[in-house]
Parts: sequence; C-alpha cells; structure tokens
Amino acid sequence: MTYGYFDKPHGIIGADFENITNQPYPKCDAVNVRKYMYKKYSLQVFTLIIFSFVCHPAAYPQGPPPARVIVGKVTMEEVAATRSSTGVIYYDRVSDISTEIAGLVETVTVTQGDHVKKGDPLVHLNTEILEKEIALTRTRMEQIDLLILHTEKNYRRLERLFSKSVTSEKEYEDAFYSYQDAKMEKQAVADTLGKLLIQKKRAVIKAPFDGVVLNKNVDSGAWVQQGKLLVSIGSDKDIFVRVPVAETVLKYIKTGDTVPVILTAHDREVEGTFMGMEPVADLKTKNIFLKVKIPPMERVAENMSVTVFVPGSKKRSLAVMNREALVKFQGRDFIYTVKDGKALMMPVSIAAYLGNRVAVDDPHIVPGIQVVVEGNERLRPDQPVVVAGEK
Repeated sequence: MTYGYFDKPHGIIGADFENITNQPYPKCDAVNVRKYMYKKYSLQVFTLIIFSFVCHPAAYPQGPPPARVIVGKVTMEEVAATRSSTGVIYYDRVSDISTEIAGLVETVTVTQGDHVKKGDPLVHLNTEILEKEIALTRTRMEQIDLLILHTEKNYRRLERLFSKSVTSEKEYEDAFYSYQDAKMEKQAVADTLGKLLIQKKRAVIKAPFDGVVLNKNVDSGAWVQQGKLLVSIGSDKDIFVRVPVAETVLKYIKTGDTVPVILTAHDREVEGTFMGMEPVADLKTKNIFLKVKIPPMERVAENMSVTVFVPGSKKRSLAVMNREALVKFQGRDFIYTVKDGKALMMPVSIAAYLGNRVAVDDPHIVPGIQVVVEGNERLRPDQPVVVAGEK
C-alpha cells in the first residue's frame, strides 16, 4: 500500500508502525501533521530552557552565607608555662566511726556512697536492757531519798539530845555519819544514772561532719563490742588531689597558688588550690606528691583520675586569649582570626592554662589580633564573617 508525504509522517513512529502492529498506518492529513510537529518542537524548546536555567551557576548561591561572630583581642602577659600531670582524688579528712558501748545493732540508716549531714543518725543500737537499768537506778534514787529523810530526822533528834547531855557522843556521831553516808550514796546513784543516760545517747551513732559514707562494716542484727568500727565517712569539704611531679617543679609553685584541674570522668575543669606537699618523696623516681584542694562536688570517688596543670618554668611573655577561642581539629588546637572579612584558621601551641584563658607560644600570634570567641564552632576556613561584637 502506497502513502503520500502527508499520508505517513516521517520518523520512528510512522516508519515502524506497520512492522510493530502488522496493520496499515492510519491516513493523516496536513493539519494533524502540523499539530504533531508543533507539539514536538515546543516540548524540545521548553526542555532546553529549563535545562539551561537549572545548570546556570547563578541558580545556586556562591558558598555559605556570612557568619555572625564575637571576637576578642590577644594580650601579652608574664606567664609561667605549665605541664600536665595525672593525679588521684582522696579525702583528706576521714573518720572511722566506732561504738562506745556494746549492744545489738537495731537499724543502720545509711549505705555506702550516701551523703550525710553533721548530726544525722547512722546506726541505732538496741537500748531495751539499758532502759531497764535506767528505770532501776531511778527507783534506787527514790529509796535513797527516803533513807536520807529518815537518817536526817534521827540525826536532828540526837543532836538536840546530845546538846542536853542526854545521849552519848557515839550515838550522836553514828547518826551524823549515817546521814552523810545516805547523801553521798544518793550522789553515787545519780552519777550512775547520768552514765546510763549517756550510754543511751551514745546508742545512736551520728555523723561527726558533713561527708560521704566510704565504708559500712555492720548491719542490723549484729552484736558489736565497744570500739567496733561501724562506718567510715570522708568529709566532702576536704576533697584533695594527690599529684606526683618532678622535684624541680617545686620552686615554681607556692602554697595558695591556684591551678587548673580537669576531672577525667566528667570532662569538667575546676580550680584547685595548692595546699602543700607530702613529706616523703618517692624513693625510686624522686617525685614529690603535691596536695591540691578542689571544691566540694557530687559524683566523685577516691582514686578517680584527674589532670593537673602545674607551673613548670619561670614566667615569660606569652600571648594570652580567651579559652573559648580554641577549636579542635584532628586532635590539634586552632583558632580563627578575621582577615579581609573572612575566617582564617591558625594553629596554636598551648603553653599554659589560666582558668578561662590560655597562654600560647606561637610567633604568628601577636598582641592586638582579633580571635573569634563565639560562633567559631560552626566556622569553616575562608568563610565570610560579620563581626557582631567584641568580648
């Protein structure tokens, strides 16, 4: 079957129709062909316009937007370089609490690790037998009061008779000494009662100061003898760090100096105060052990590790900046400065930690340069920045 130009459109659709369907291609007129060609080329032009817009560089922003940052200035100060040393926590004031009386443990109100206040009850001893002795002693005192009343009347009566020479001197003296003996016996019983009352008071063992329970060596139902160790308490106001350092460091530090202390477990820094040193150095290493006091805090335990930064040289001029300027990258310390409106990353070598400041020993860090102290955690090198203030 033969078709004219307008009867069978050109292209894959028209050419392959008969081969694919095994049917004659439908006859088309010129109007339908023009509509087909118009739609085809309109779609191609539209696709090219969209492609050119999407691929054009202006369709995307050029780099990250400017970041707002706060900066601080670098100053020069006379500072001693520090060296780090690992120490351990201990309680400088520890009380091993024992019982003054023998008795049966009735209750133990604390357990290891508890924090207690001064005067809090720790252990209660059973006082049932003791209370019976107290009651018996008080009854004995009432009996002695009656005896004193009787002997006093007898003494007064014989005193009058003796003054009239009606009775013998011996009877008079016997009455006098019986009366005095009764009064002294009352005093002895009163002292015994006082002792029993003290024992009853001591049956409740209390905390001698604010602290934490380090050890508990007894529990309910146990019989304890006088002097038995019950509980050990460490004062939470006397937390110290024992840190070994070379003996050559001693000349650079004096009592009362403050040093940075980092608690490894909490990744927290506190300020420690140098309180002295132990009087015995290590025989082999010749290291001395410094005693550094740290503030009271919770969730600390004896022998926890800490890092102490101890002065290790004479004071010299170093560049000092806010510690917030430091950023970590691949295990090294860096800072960001602002140059030509962009963030410039620079490496630094920390020579000393000064609380919320650090001293660095780098020739490219000079006084007066501005370092980013807020907003640096999200910066990237050469990122545009806008200085929003100074700290």
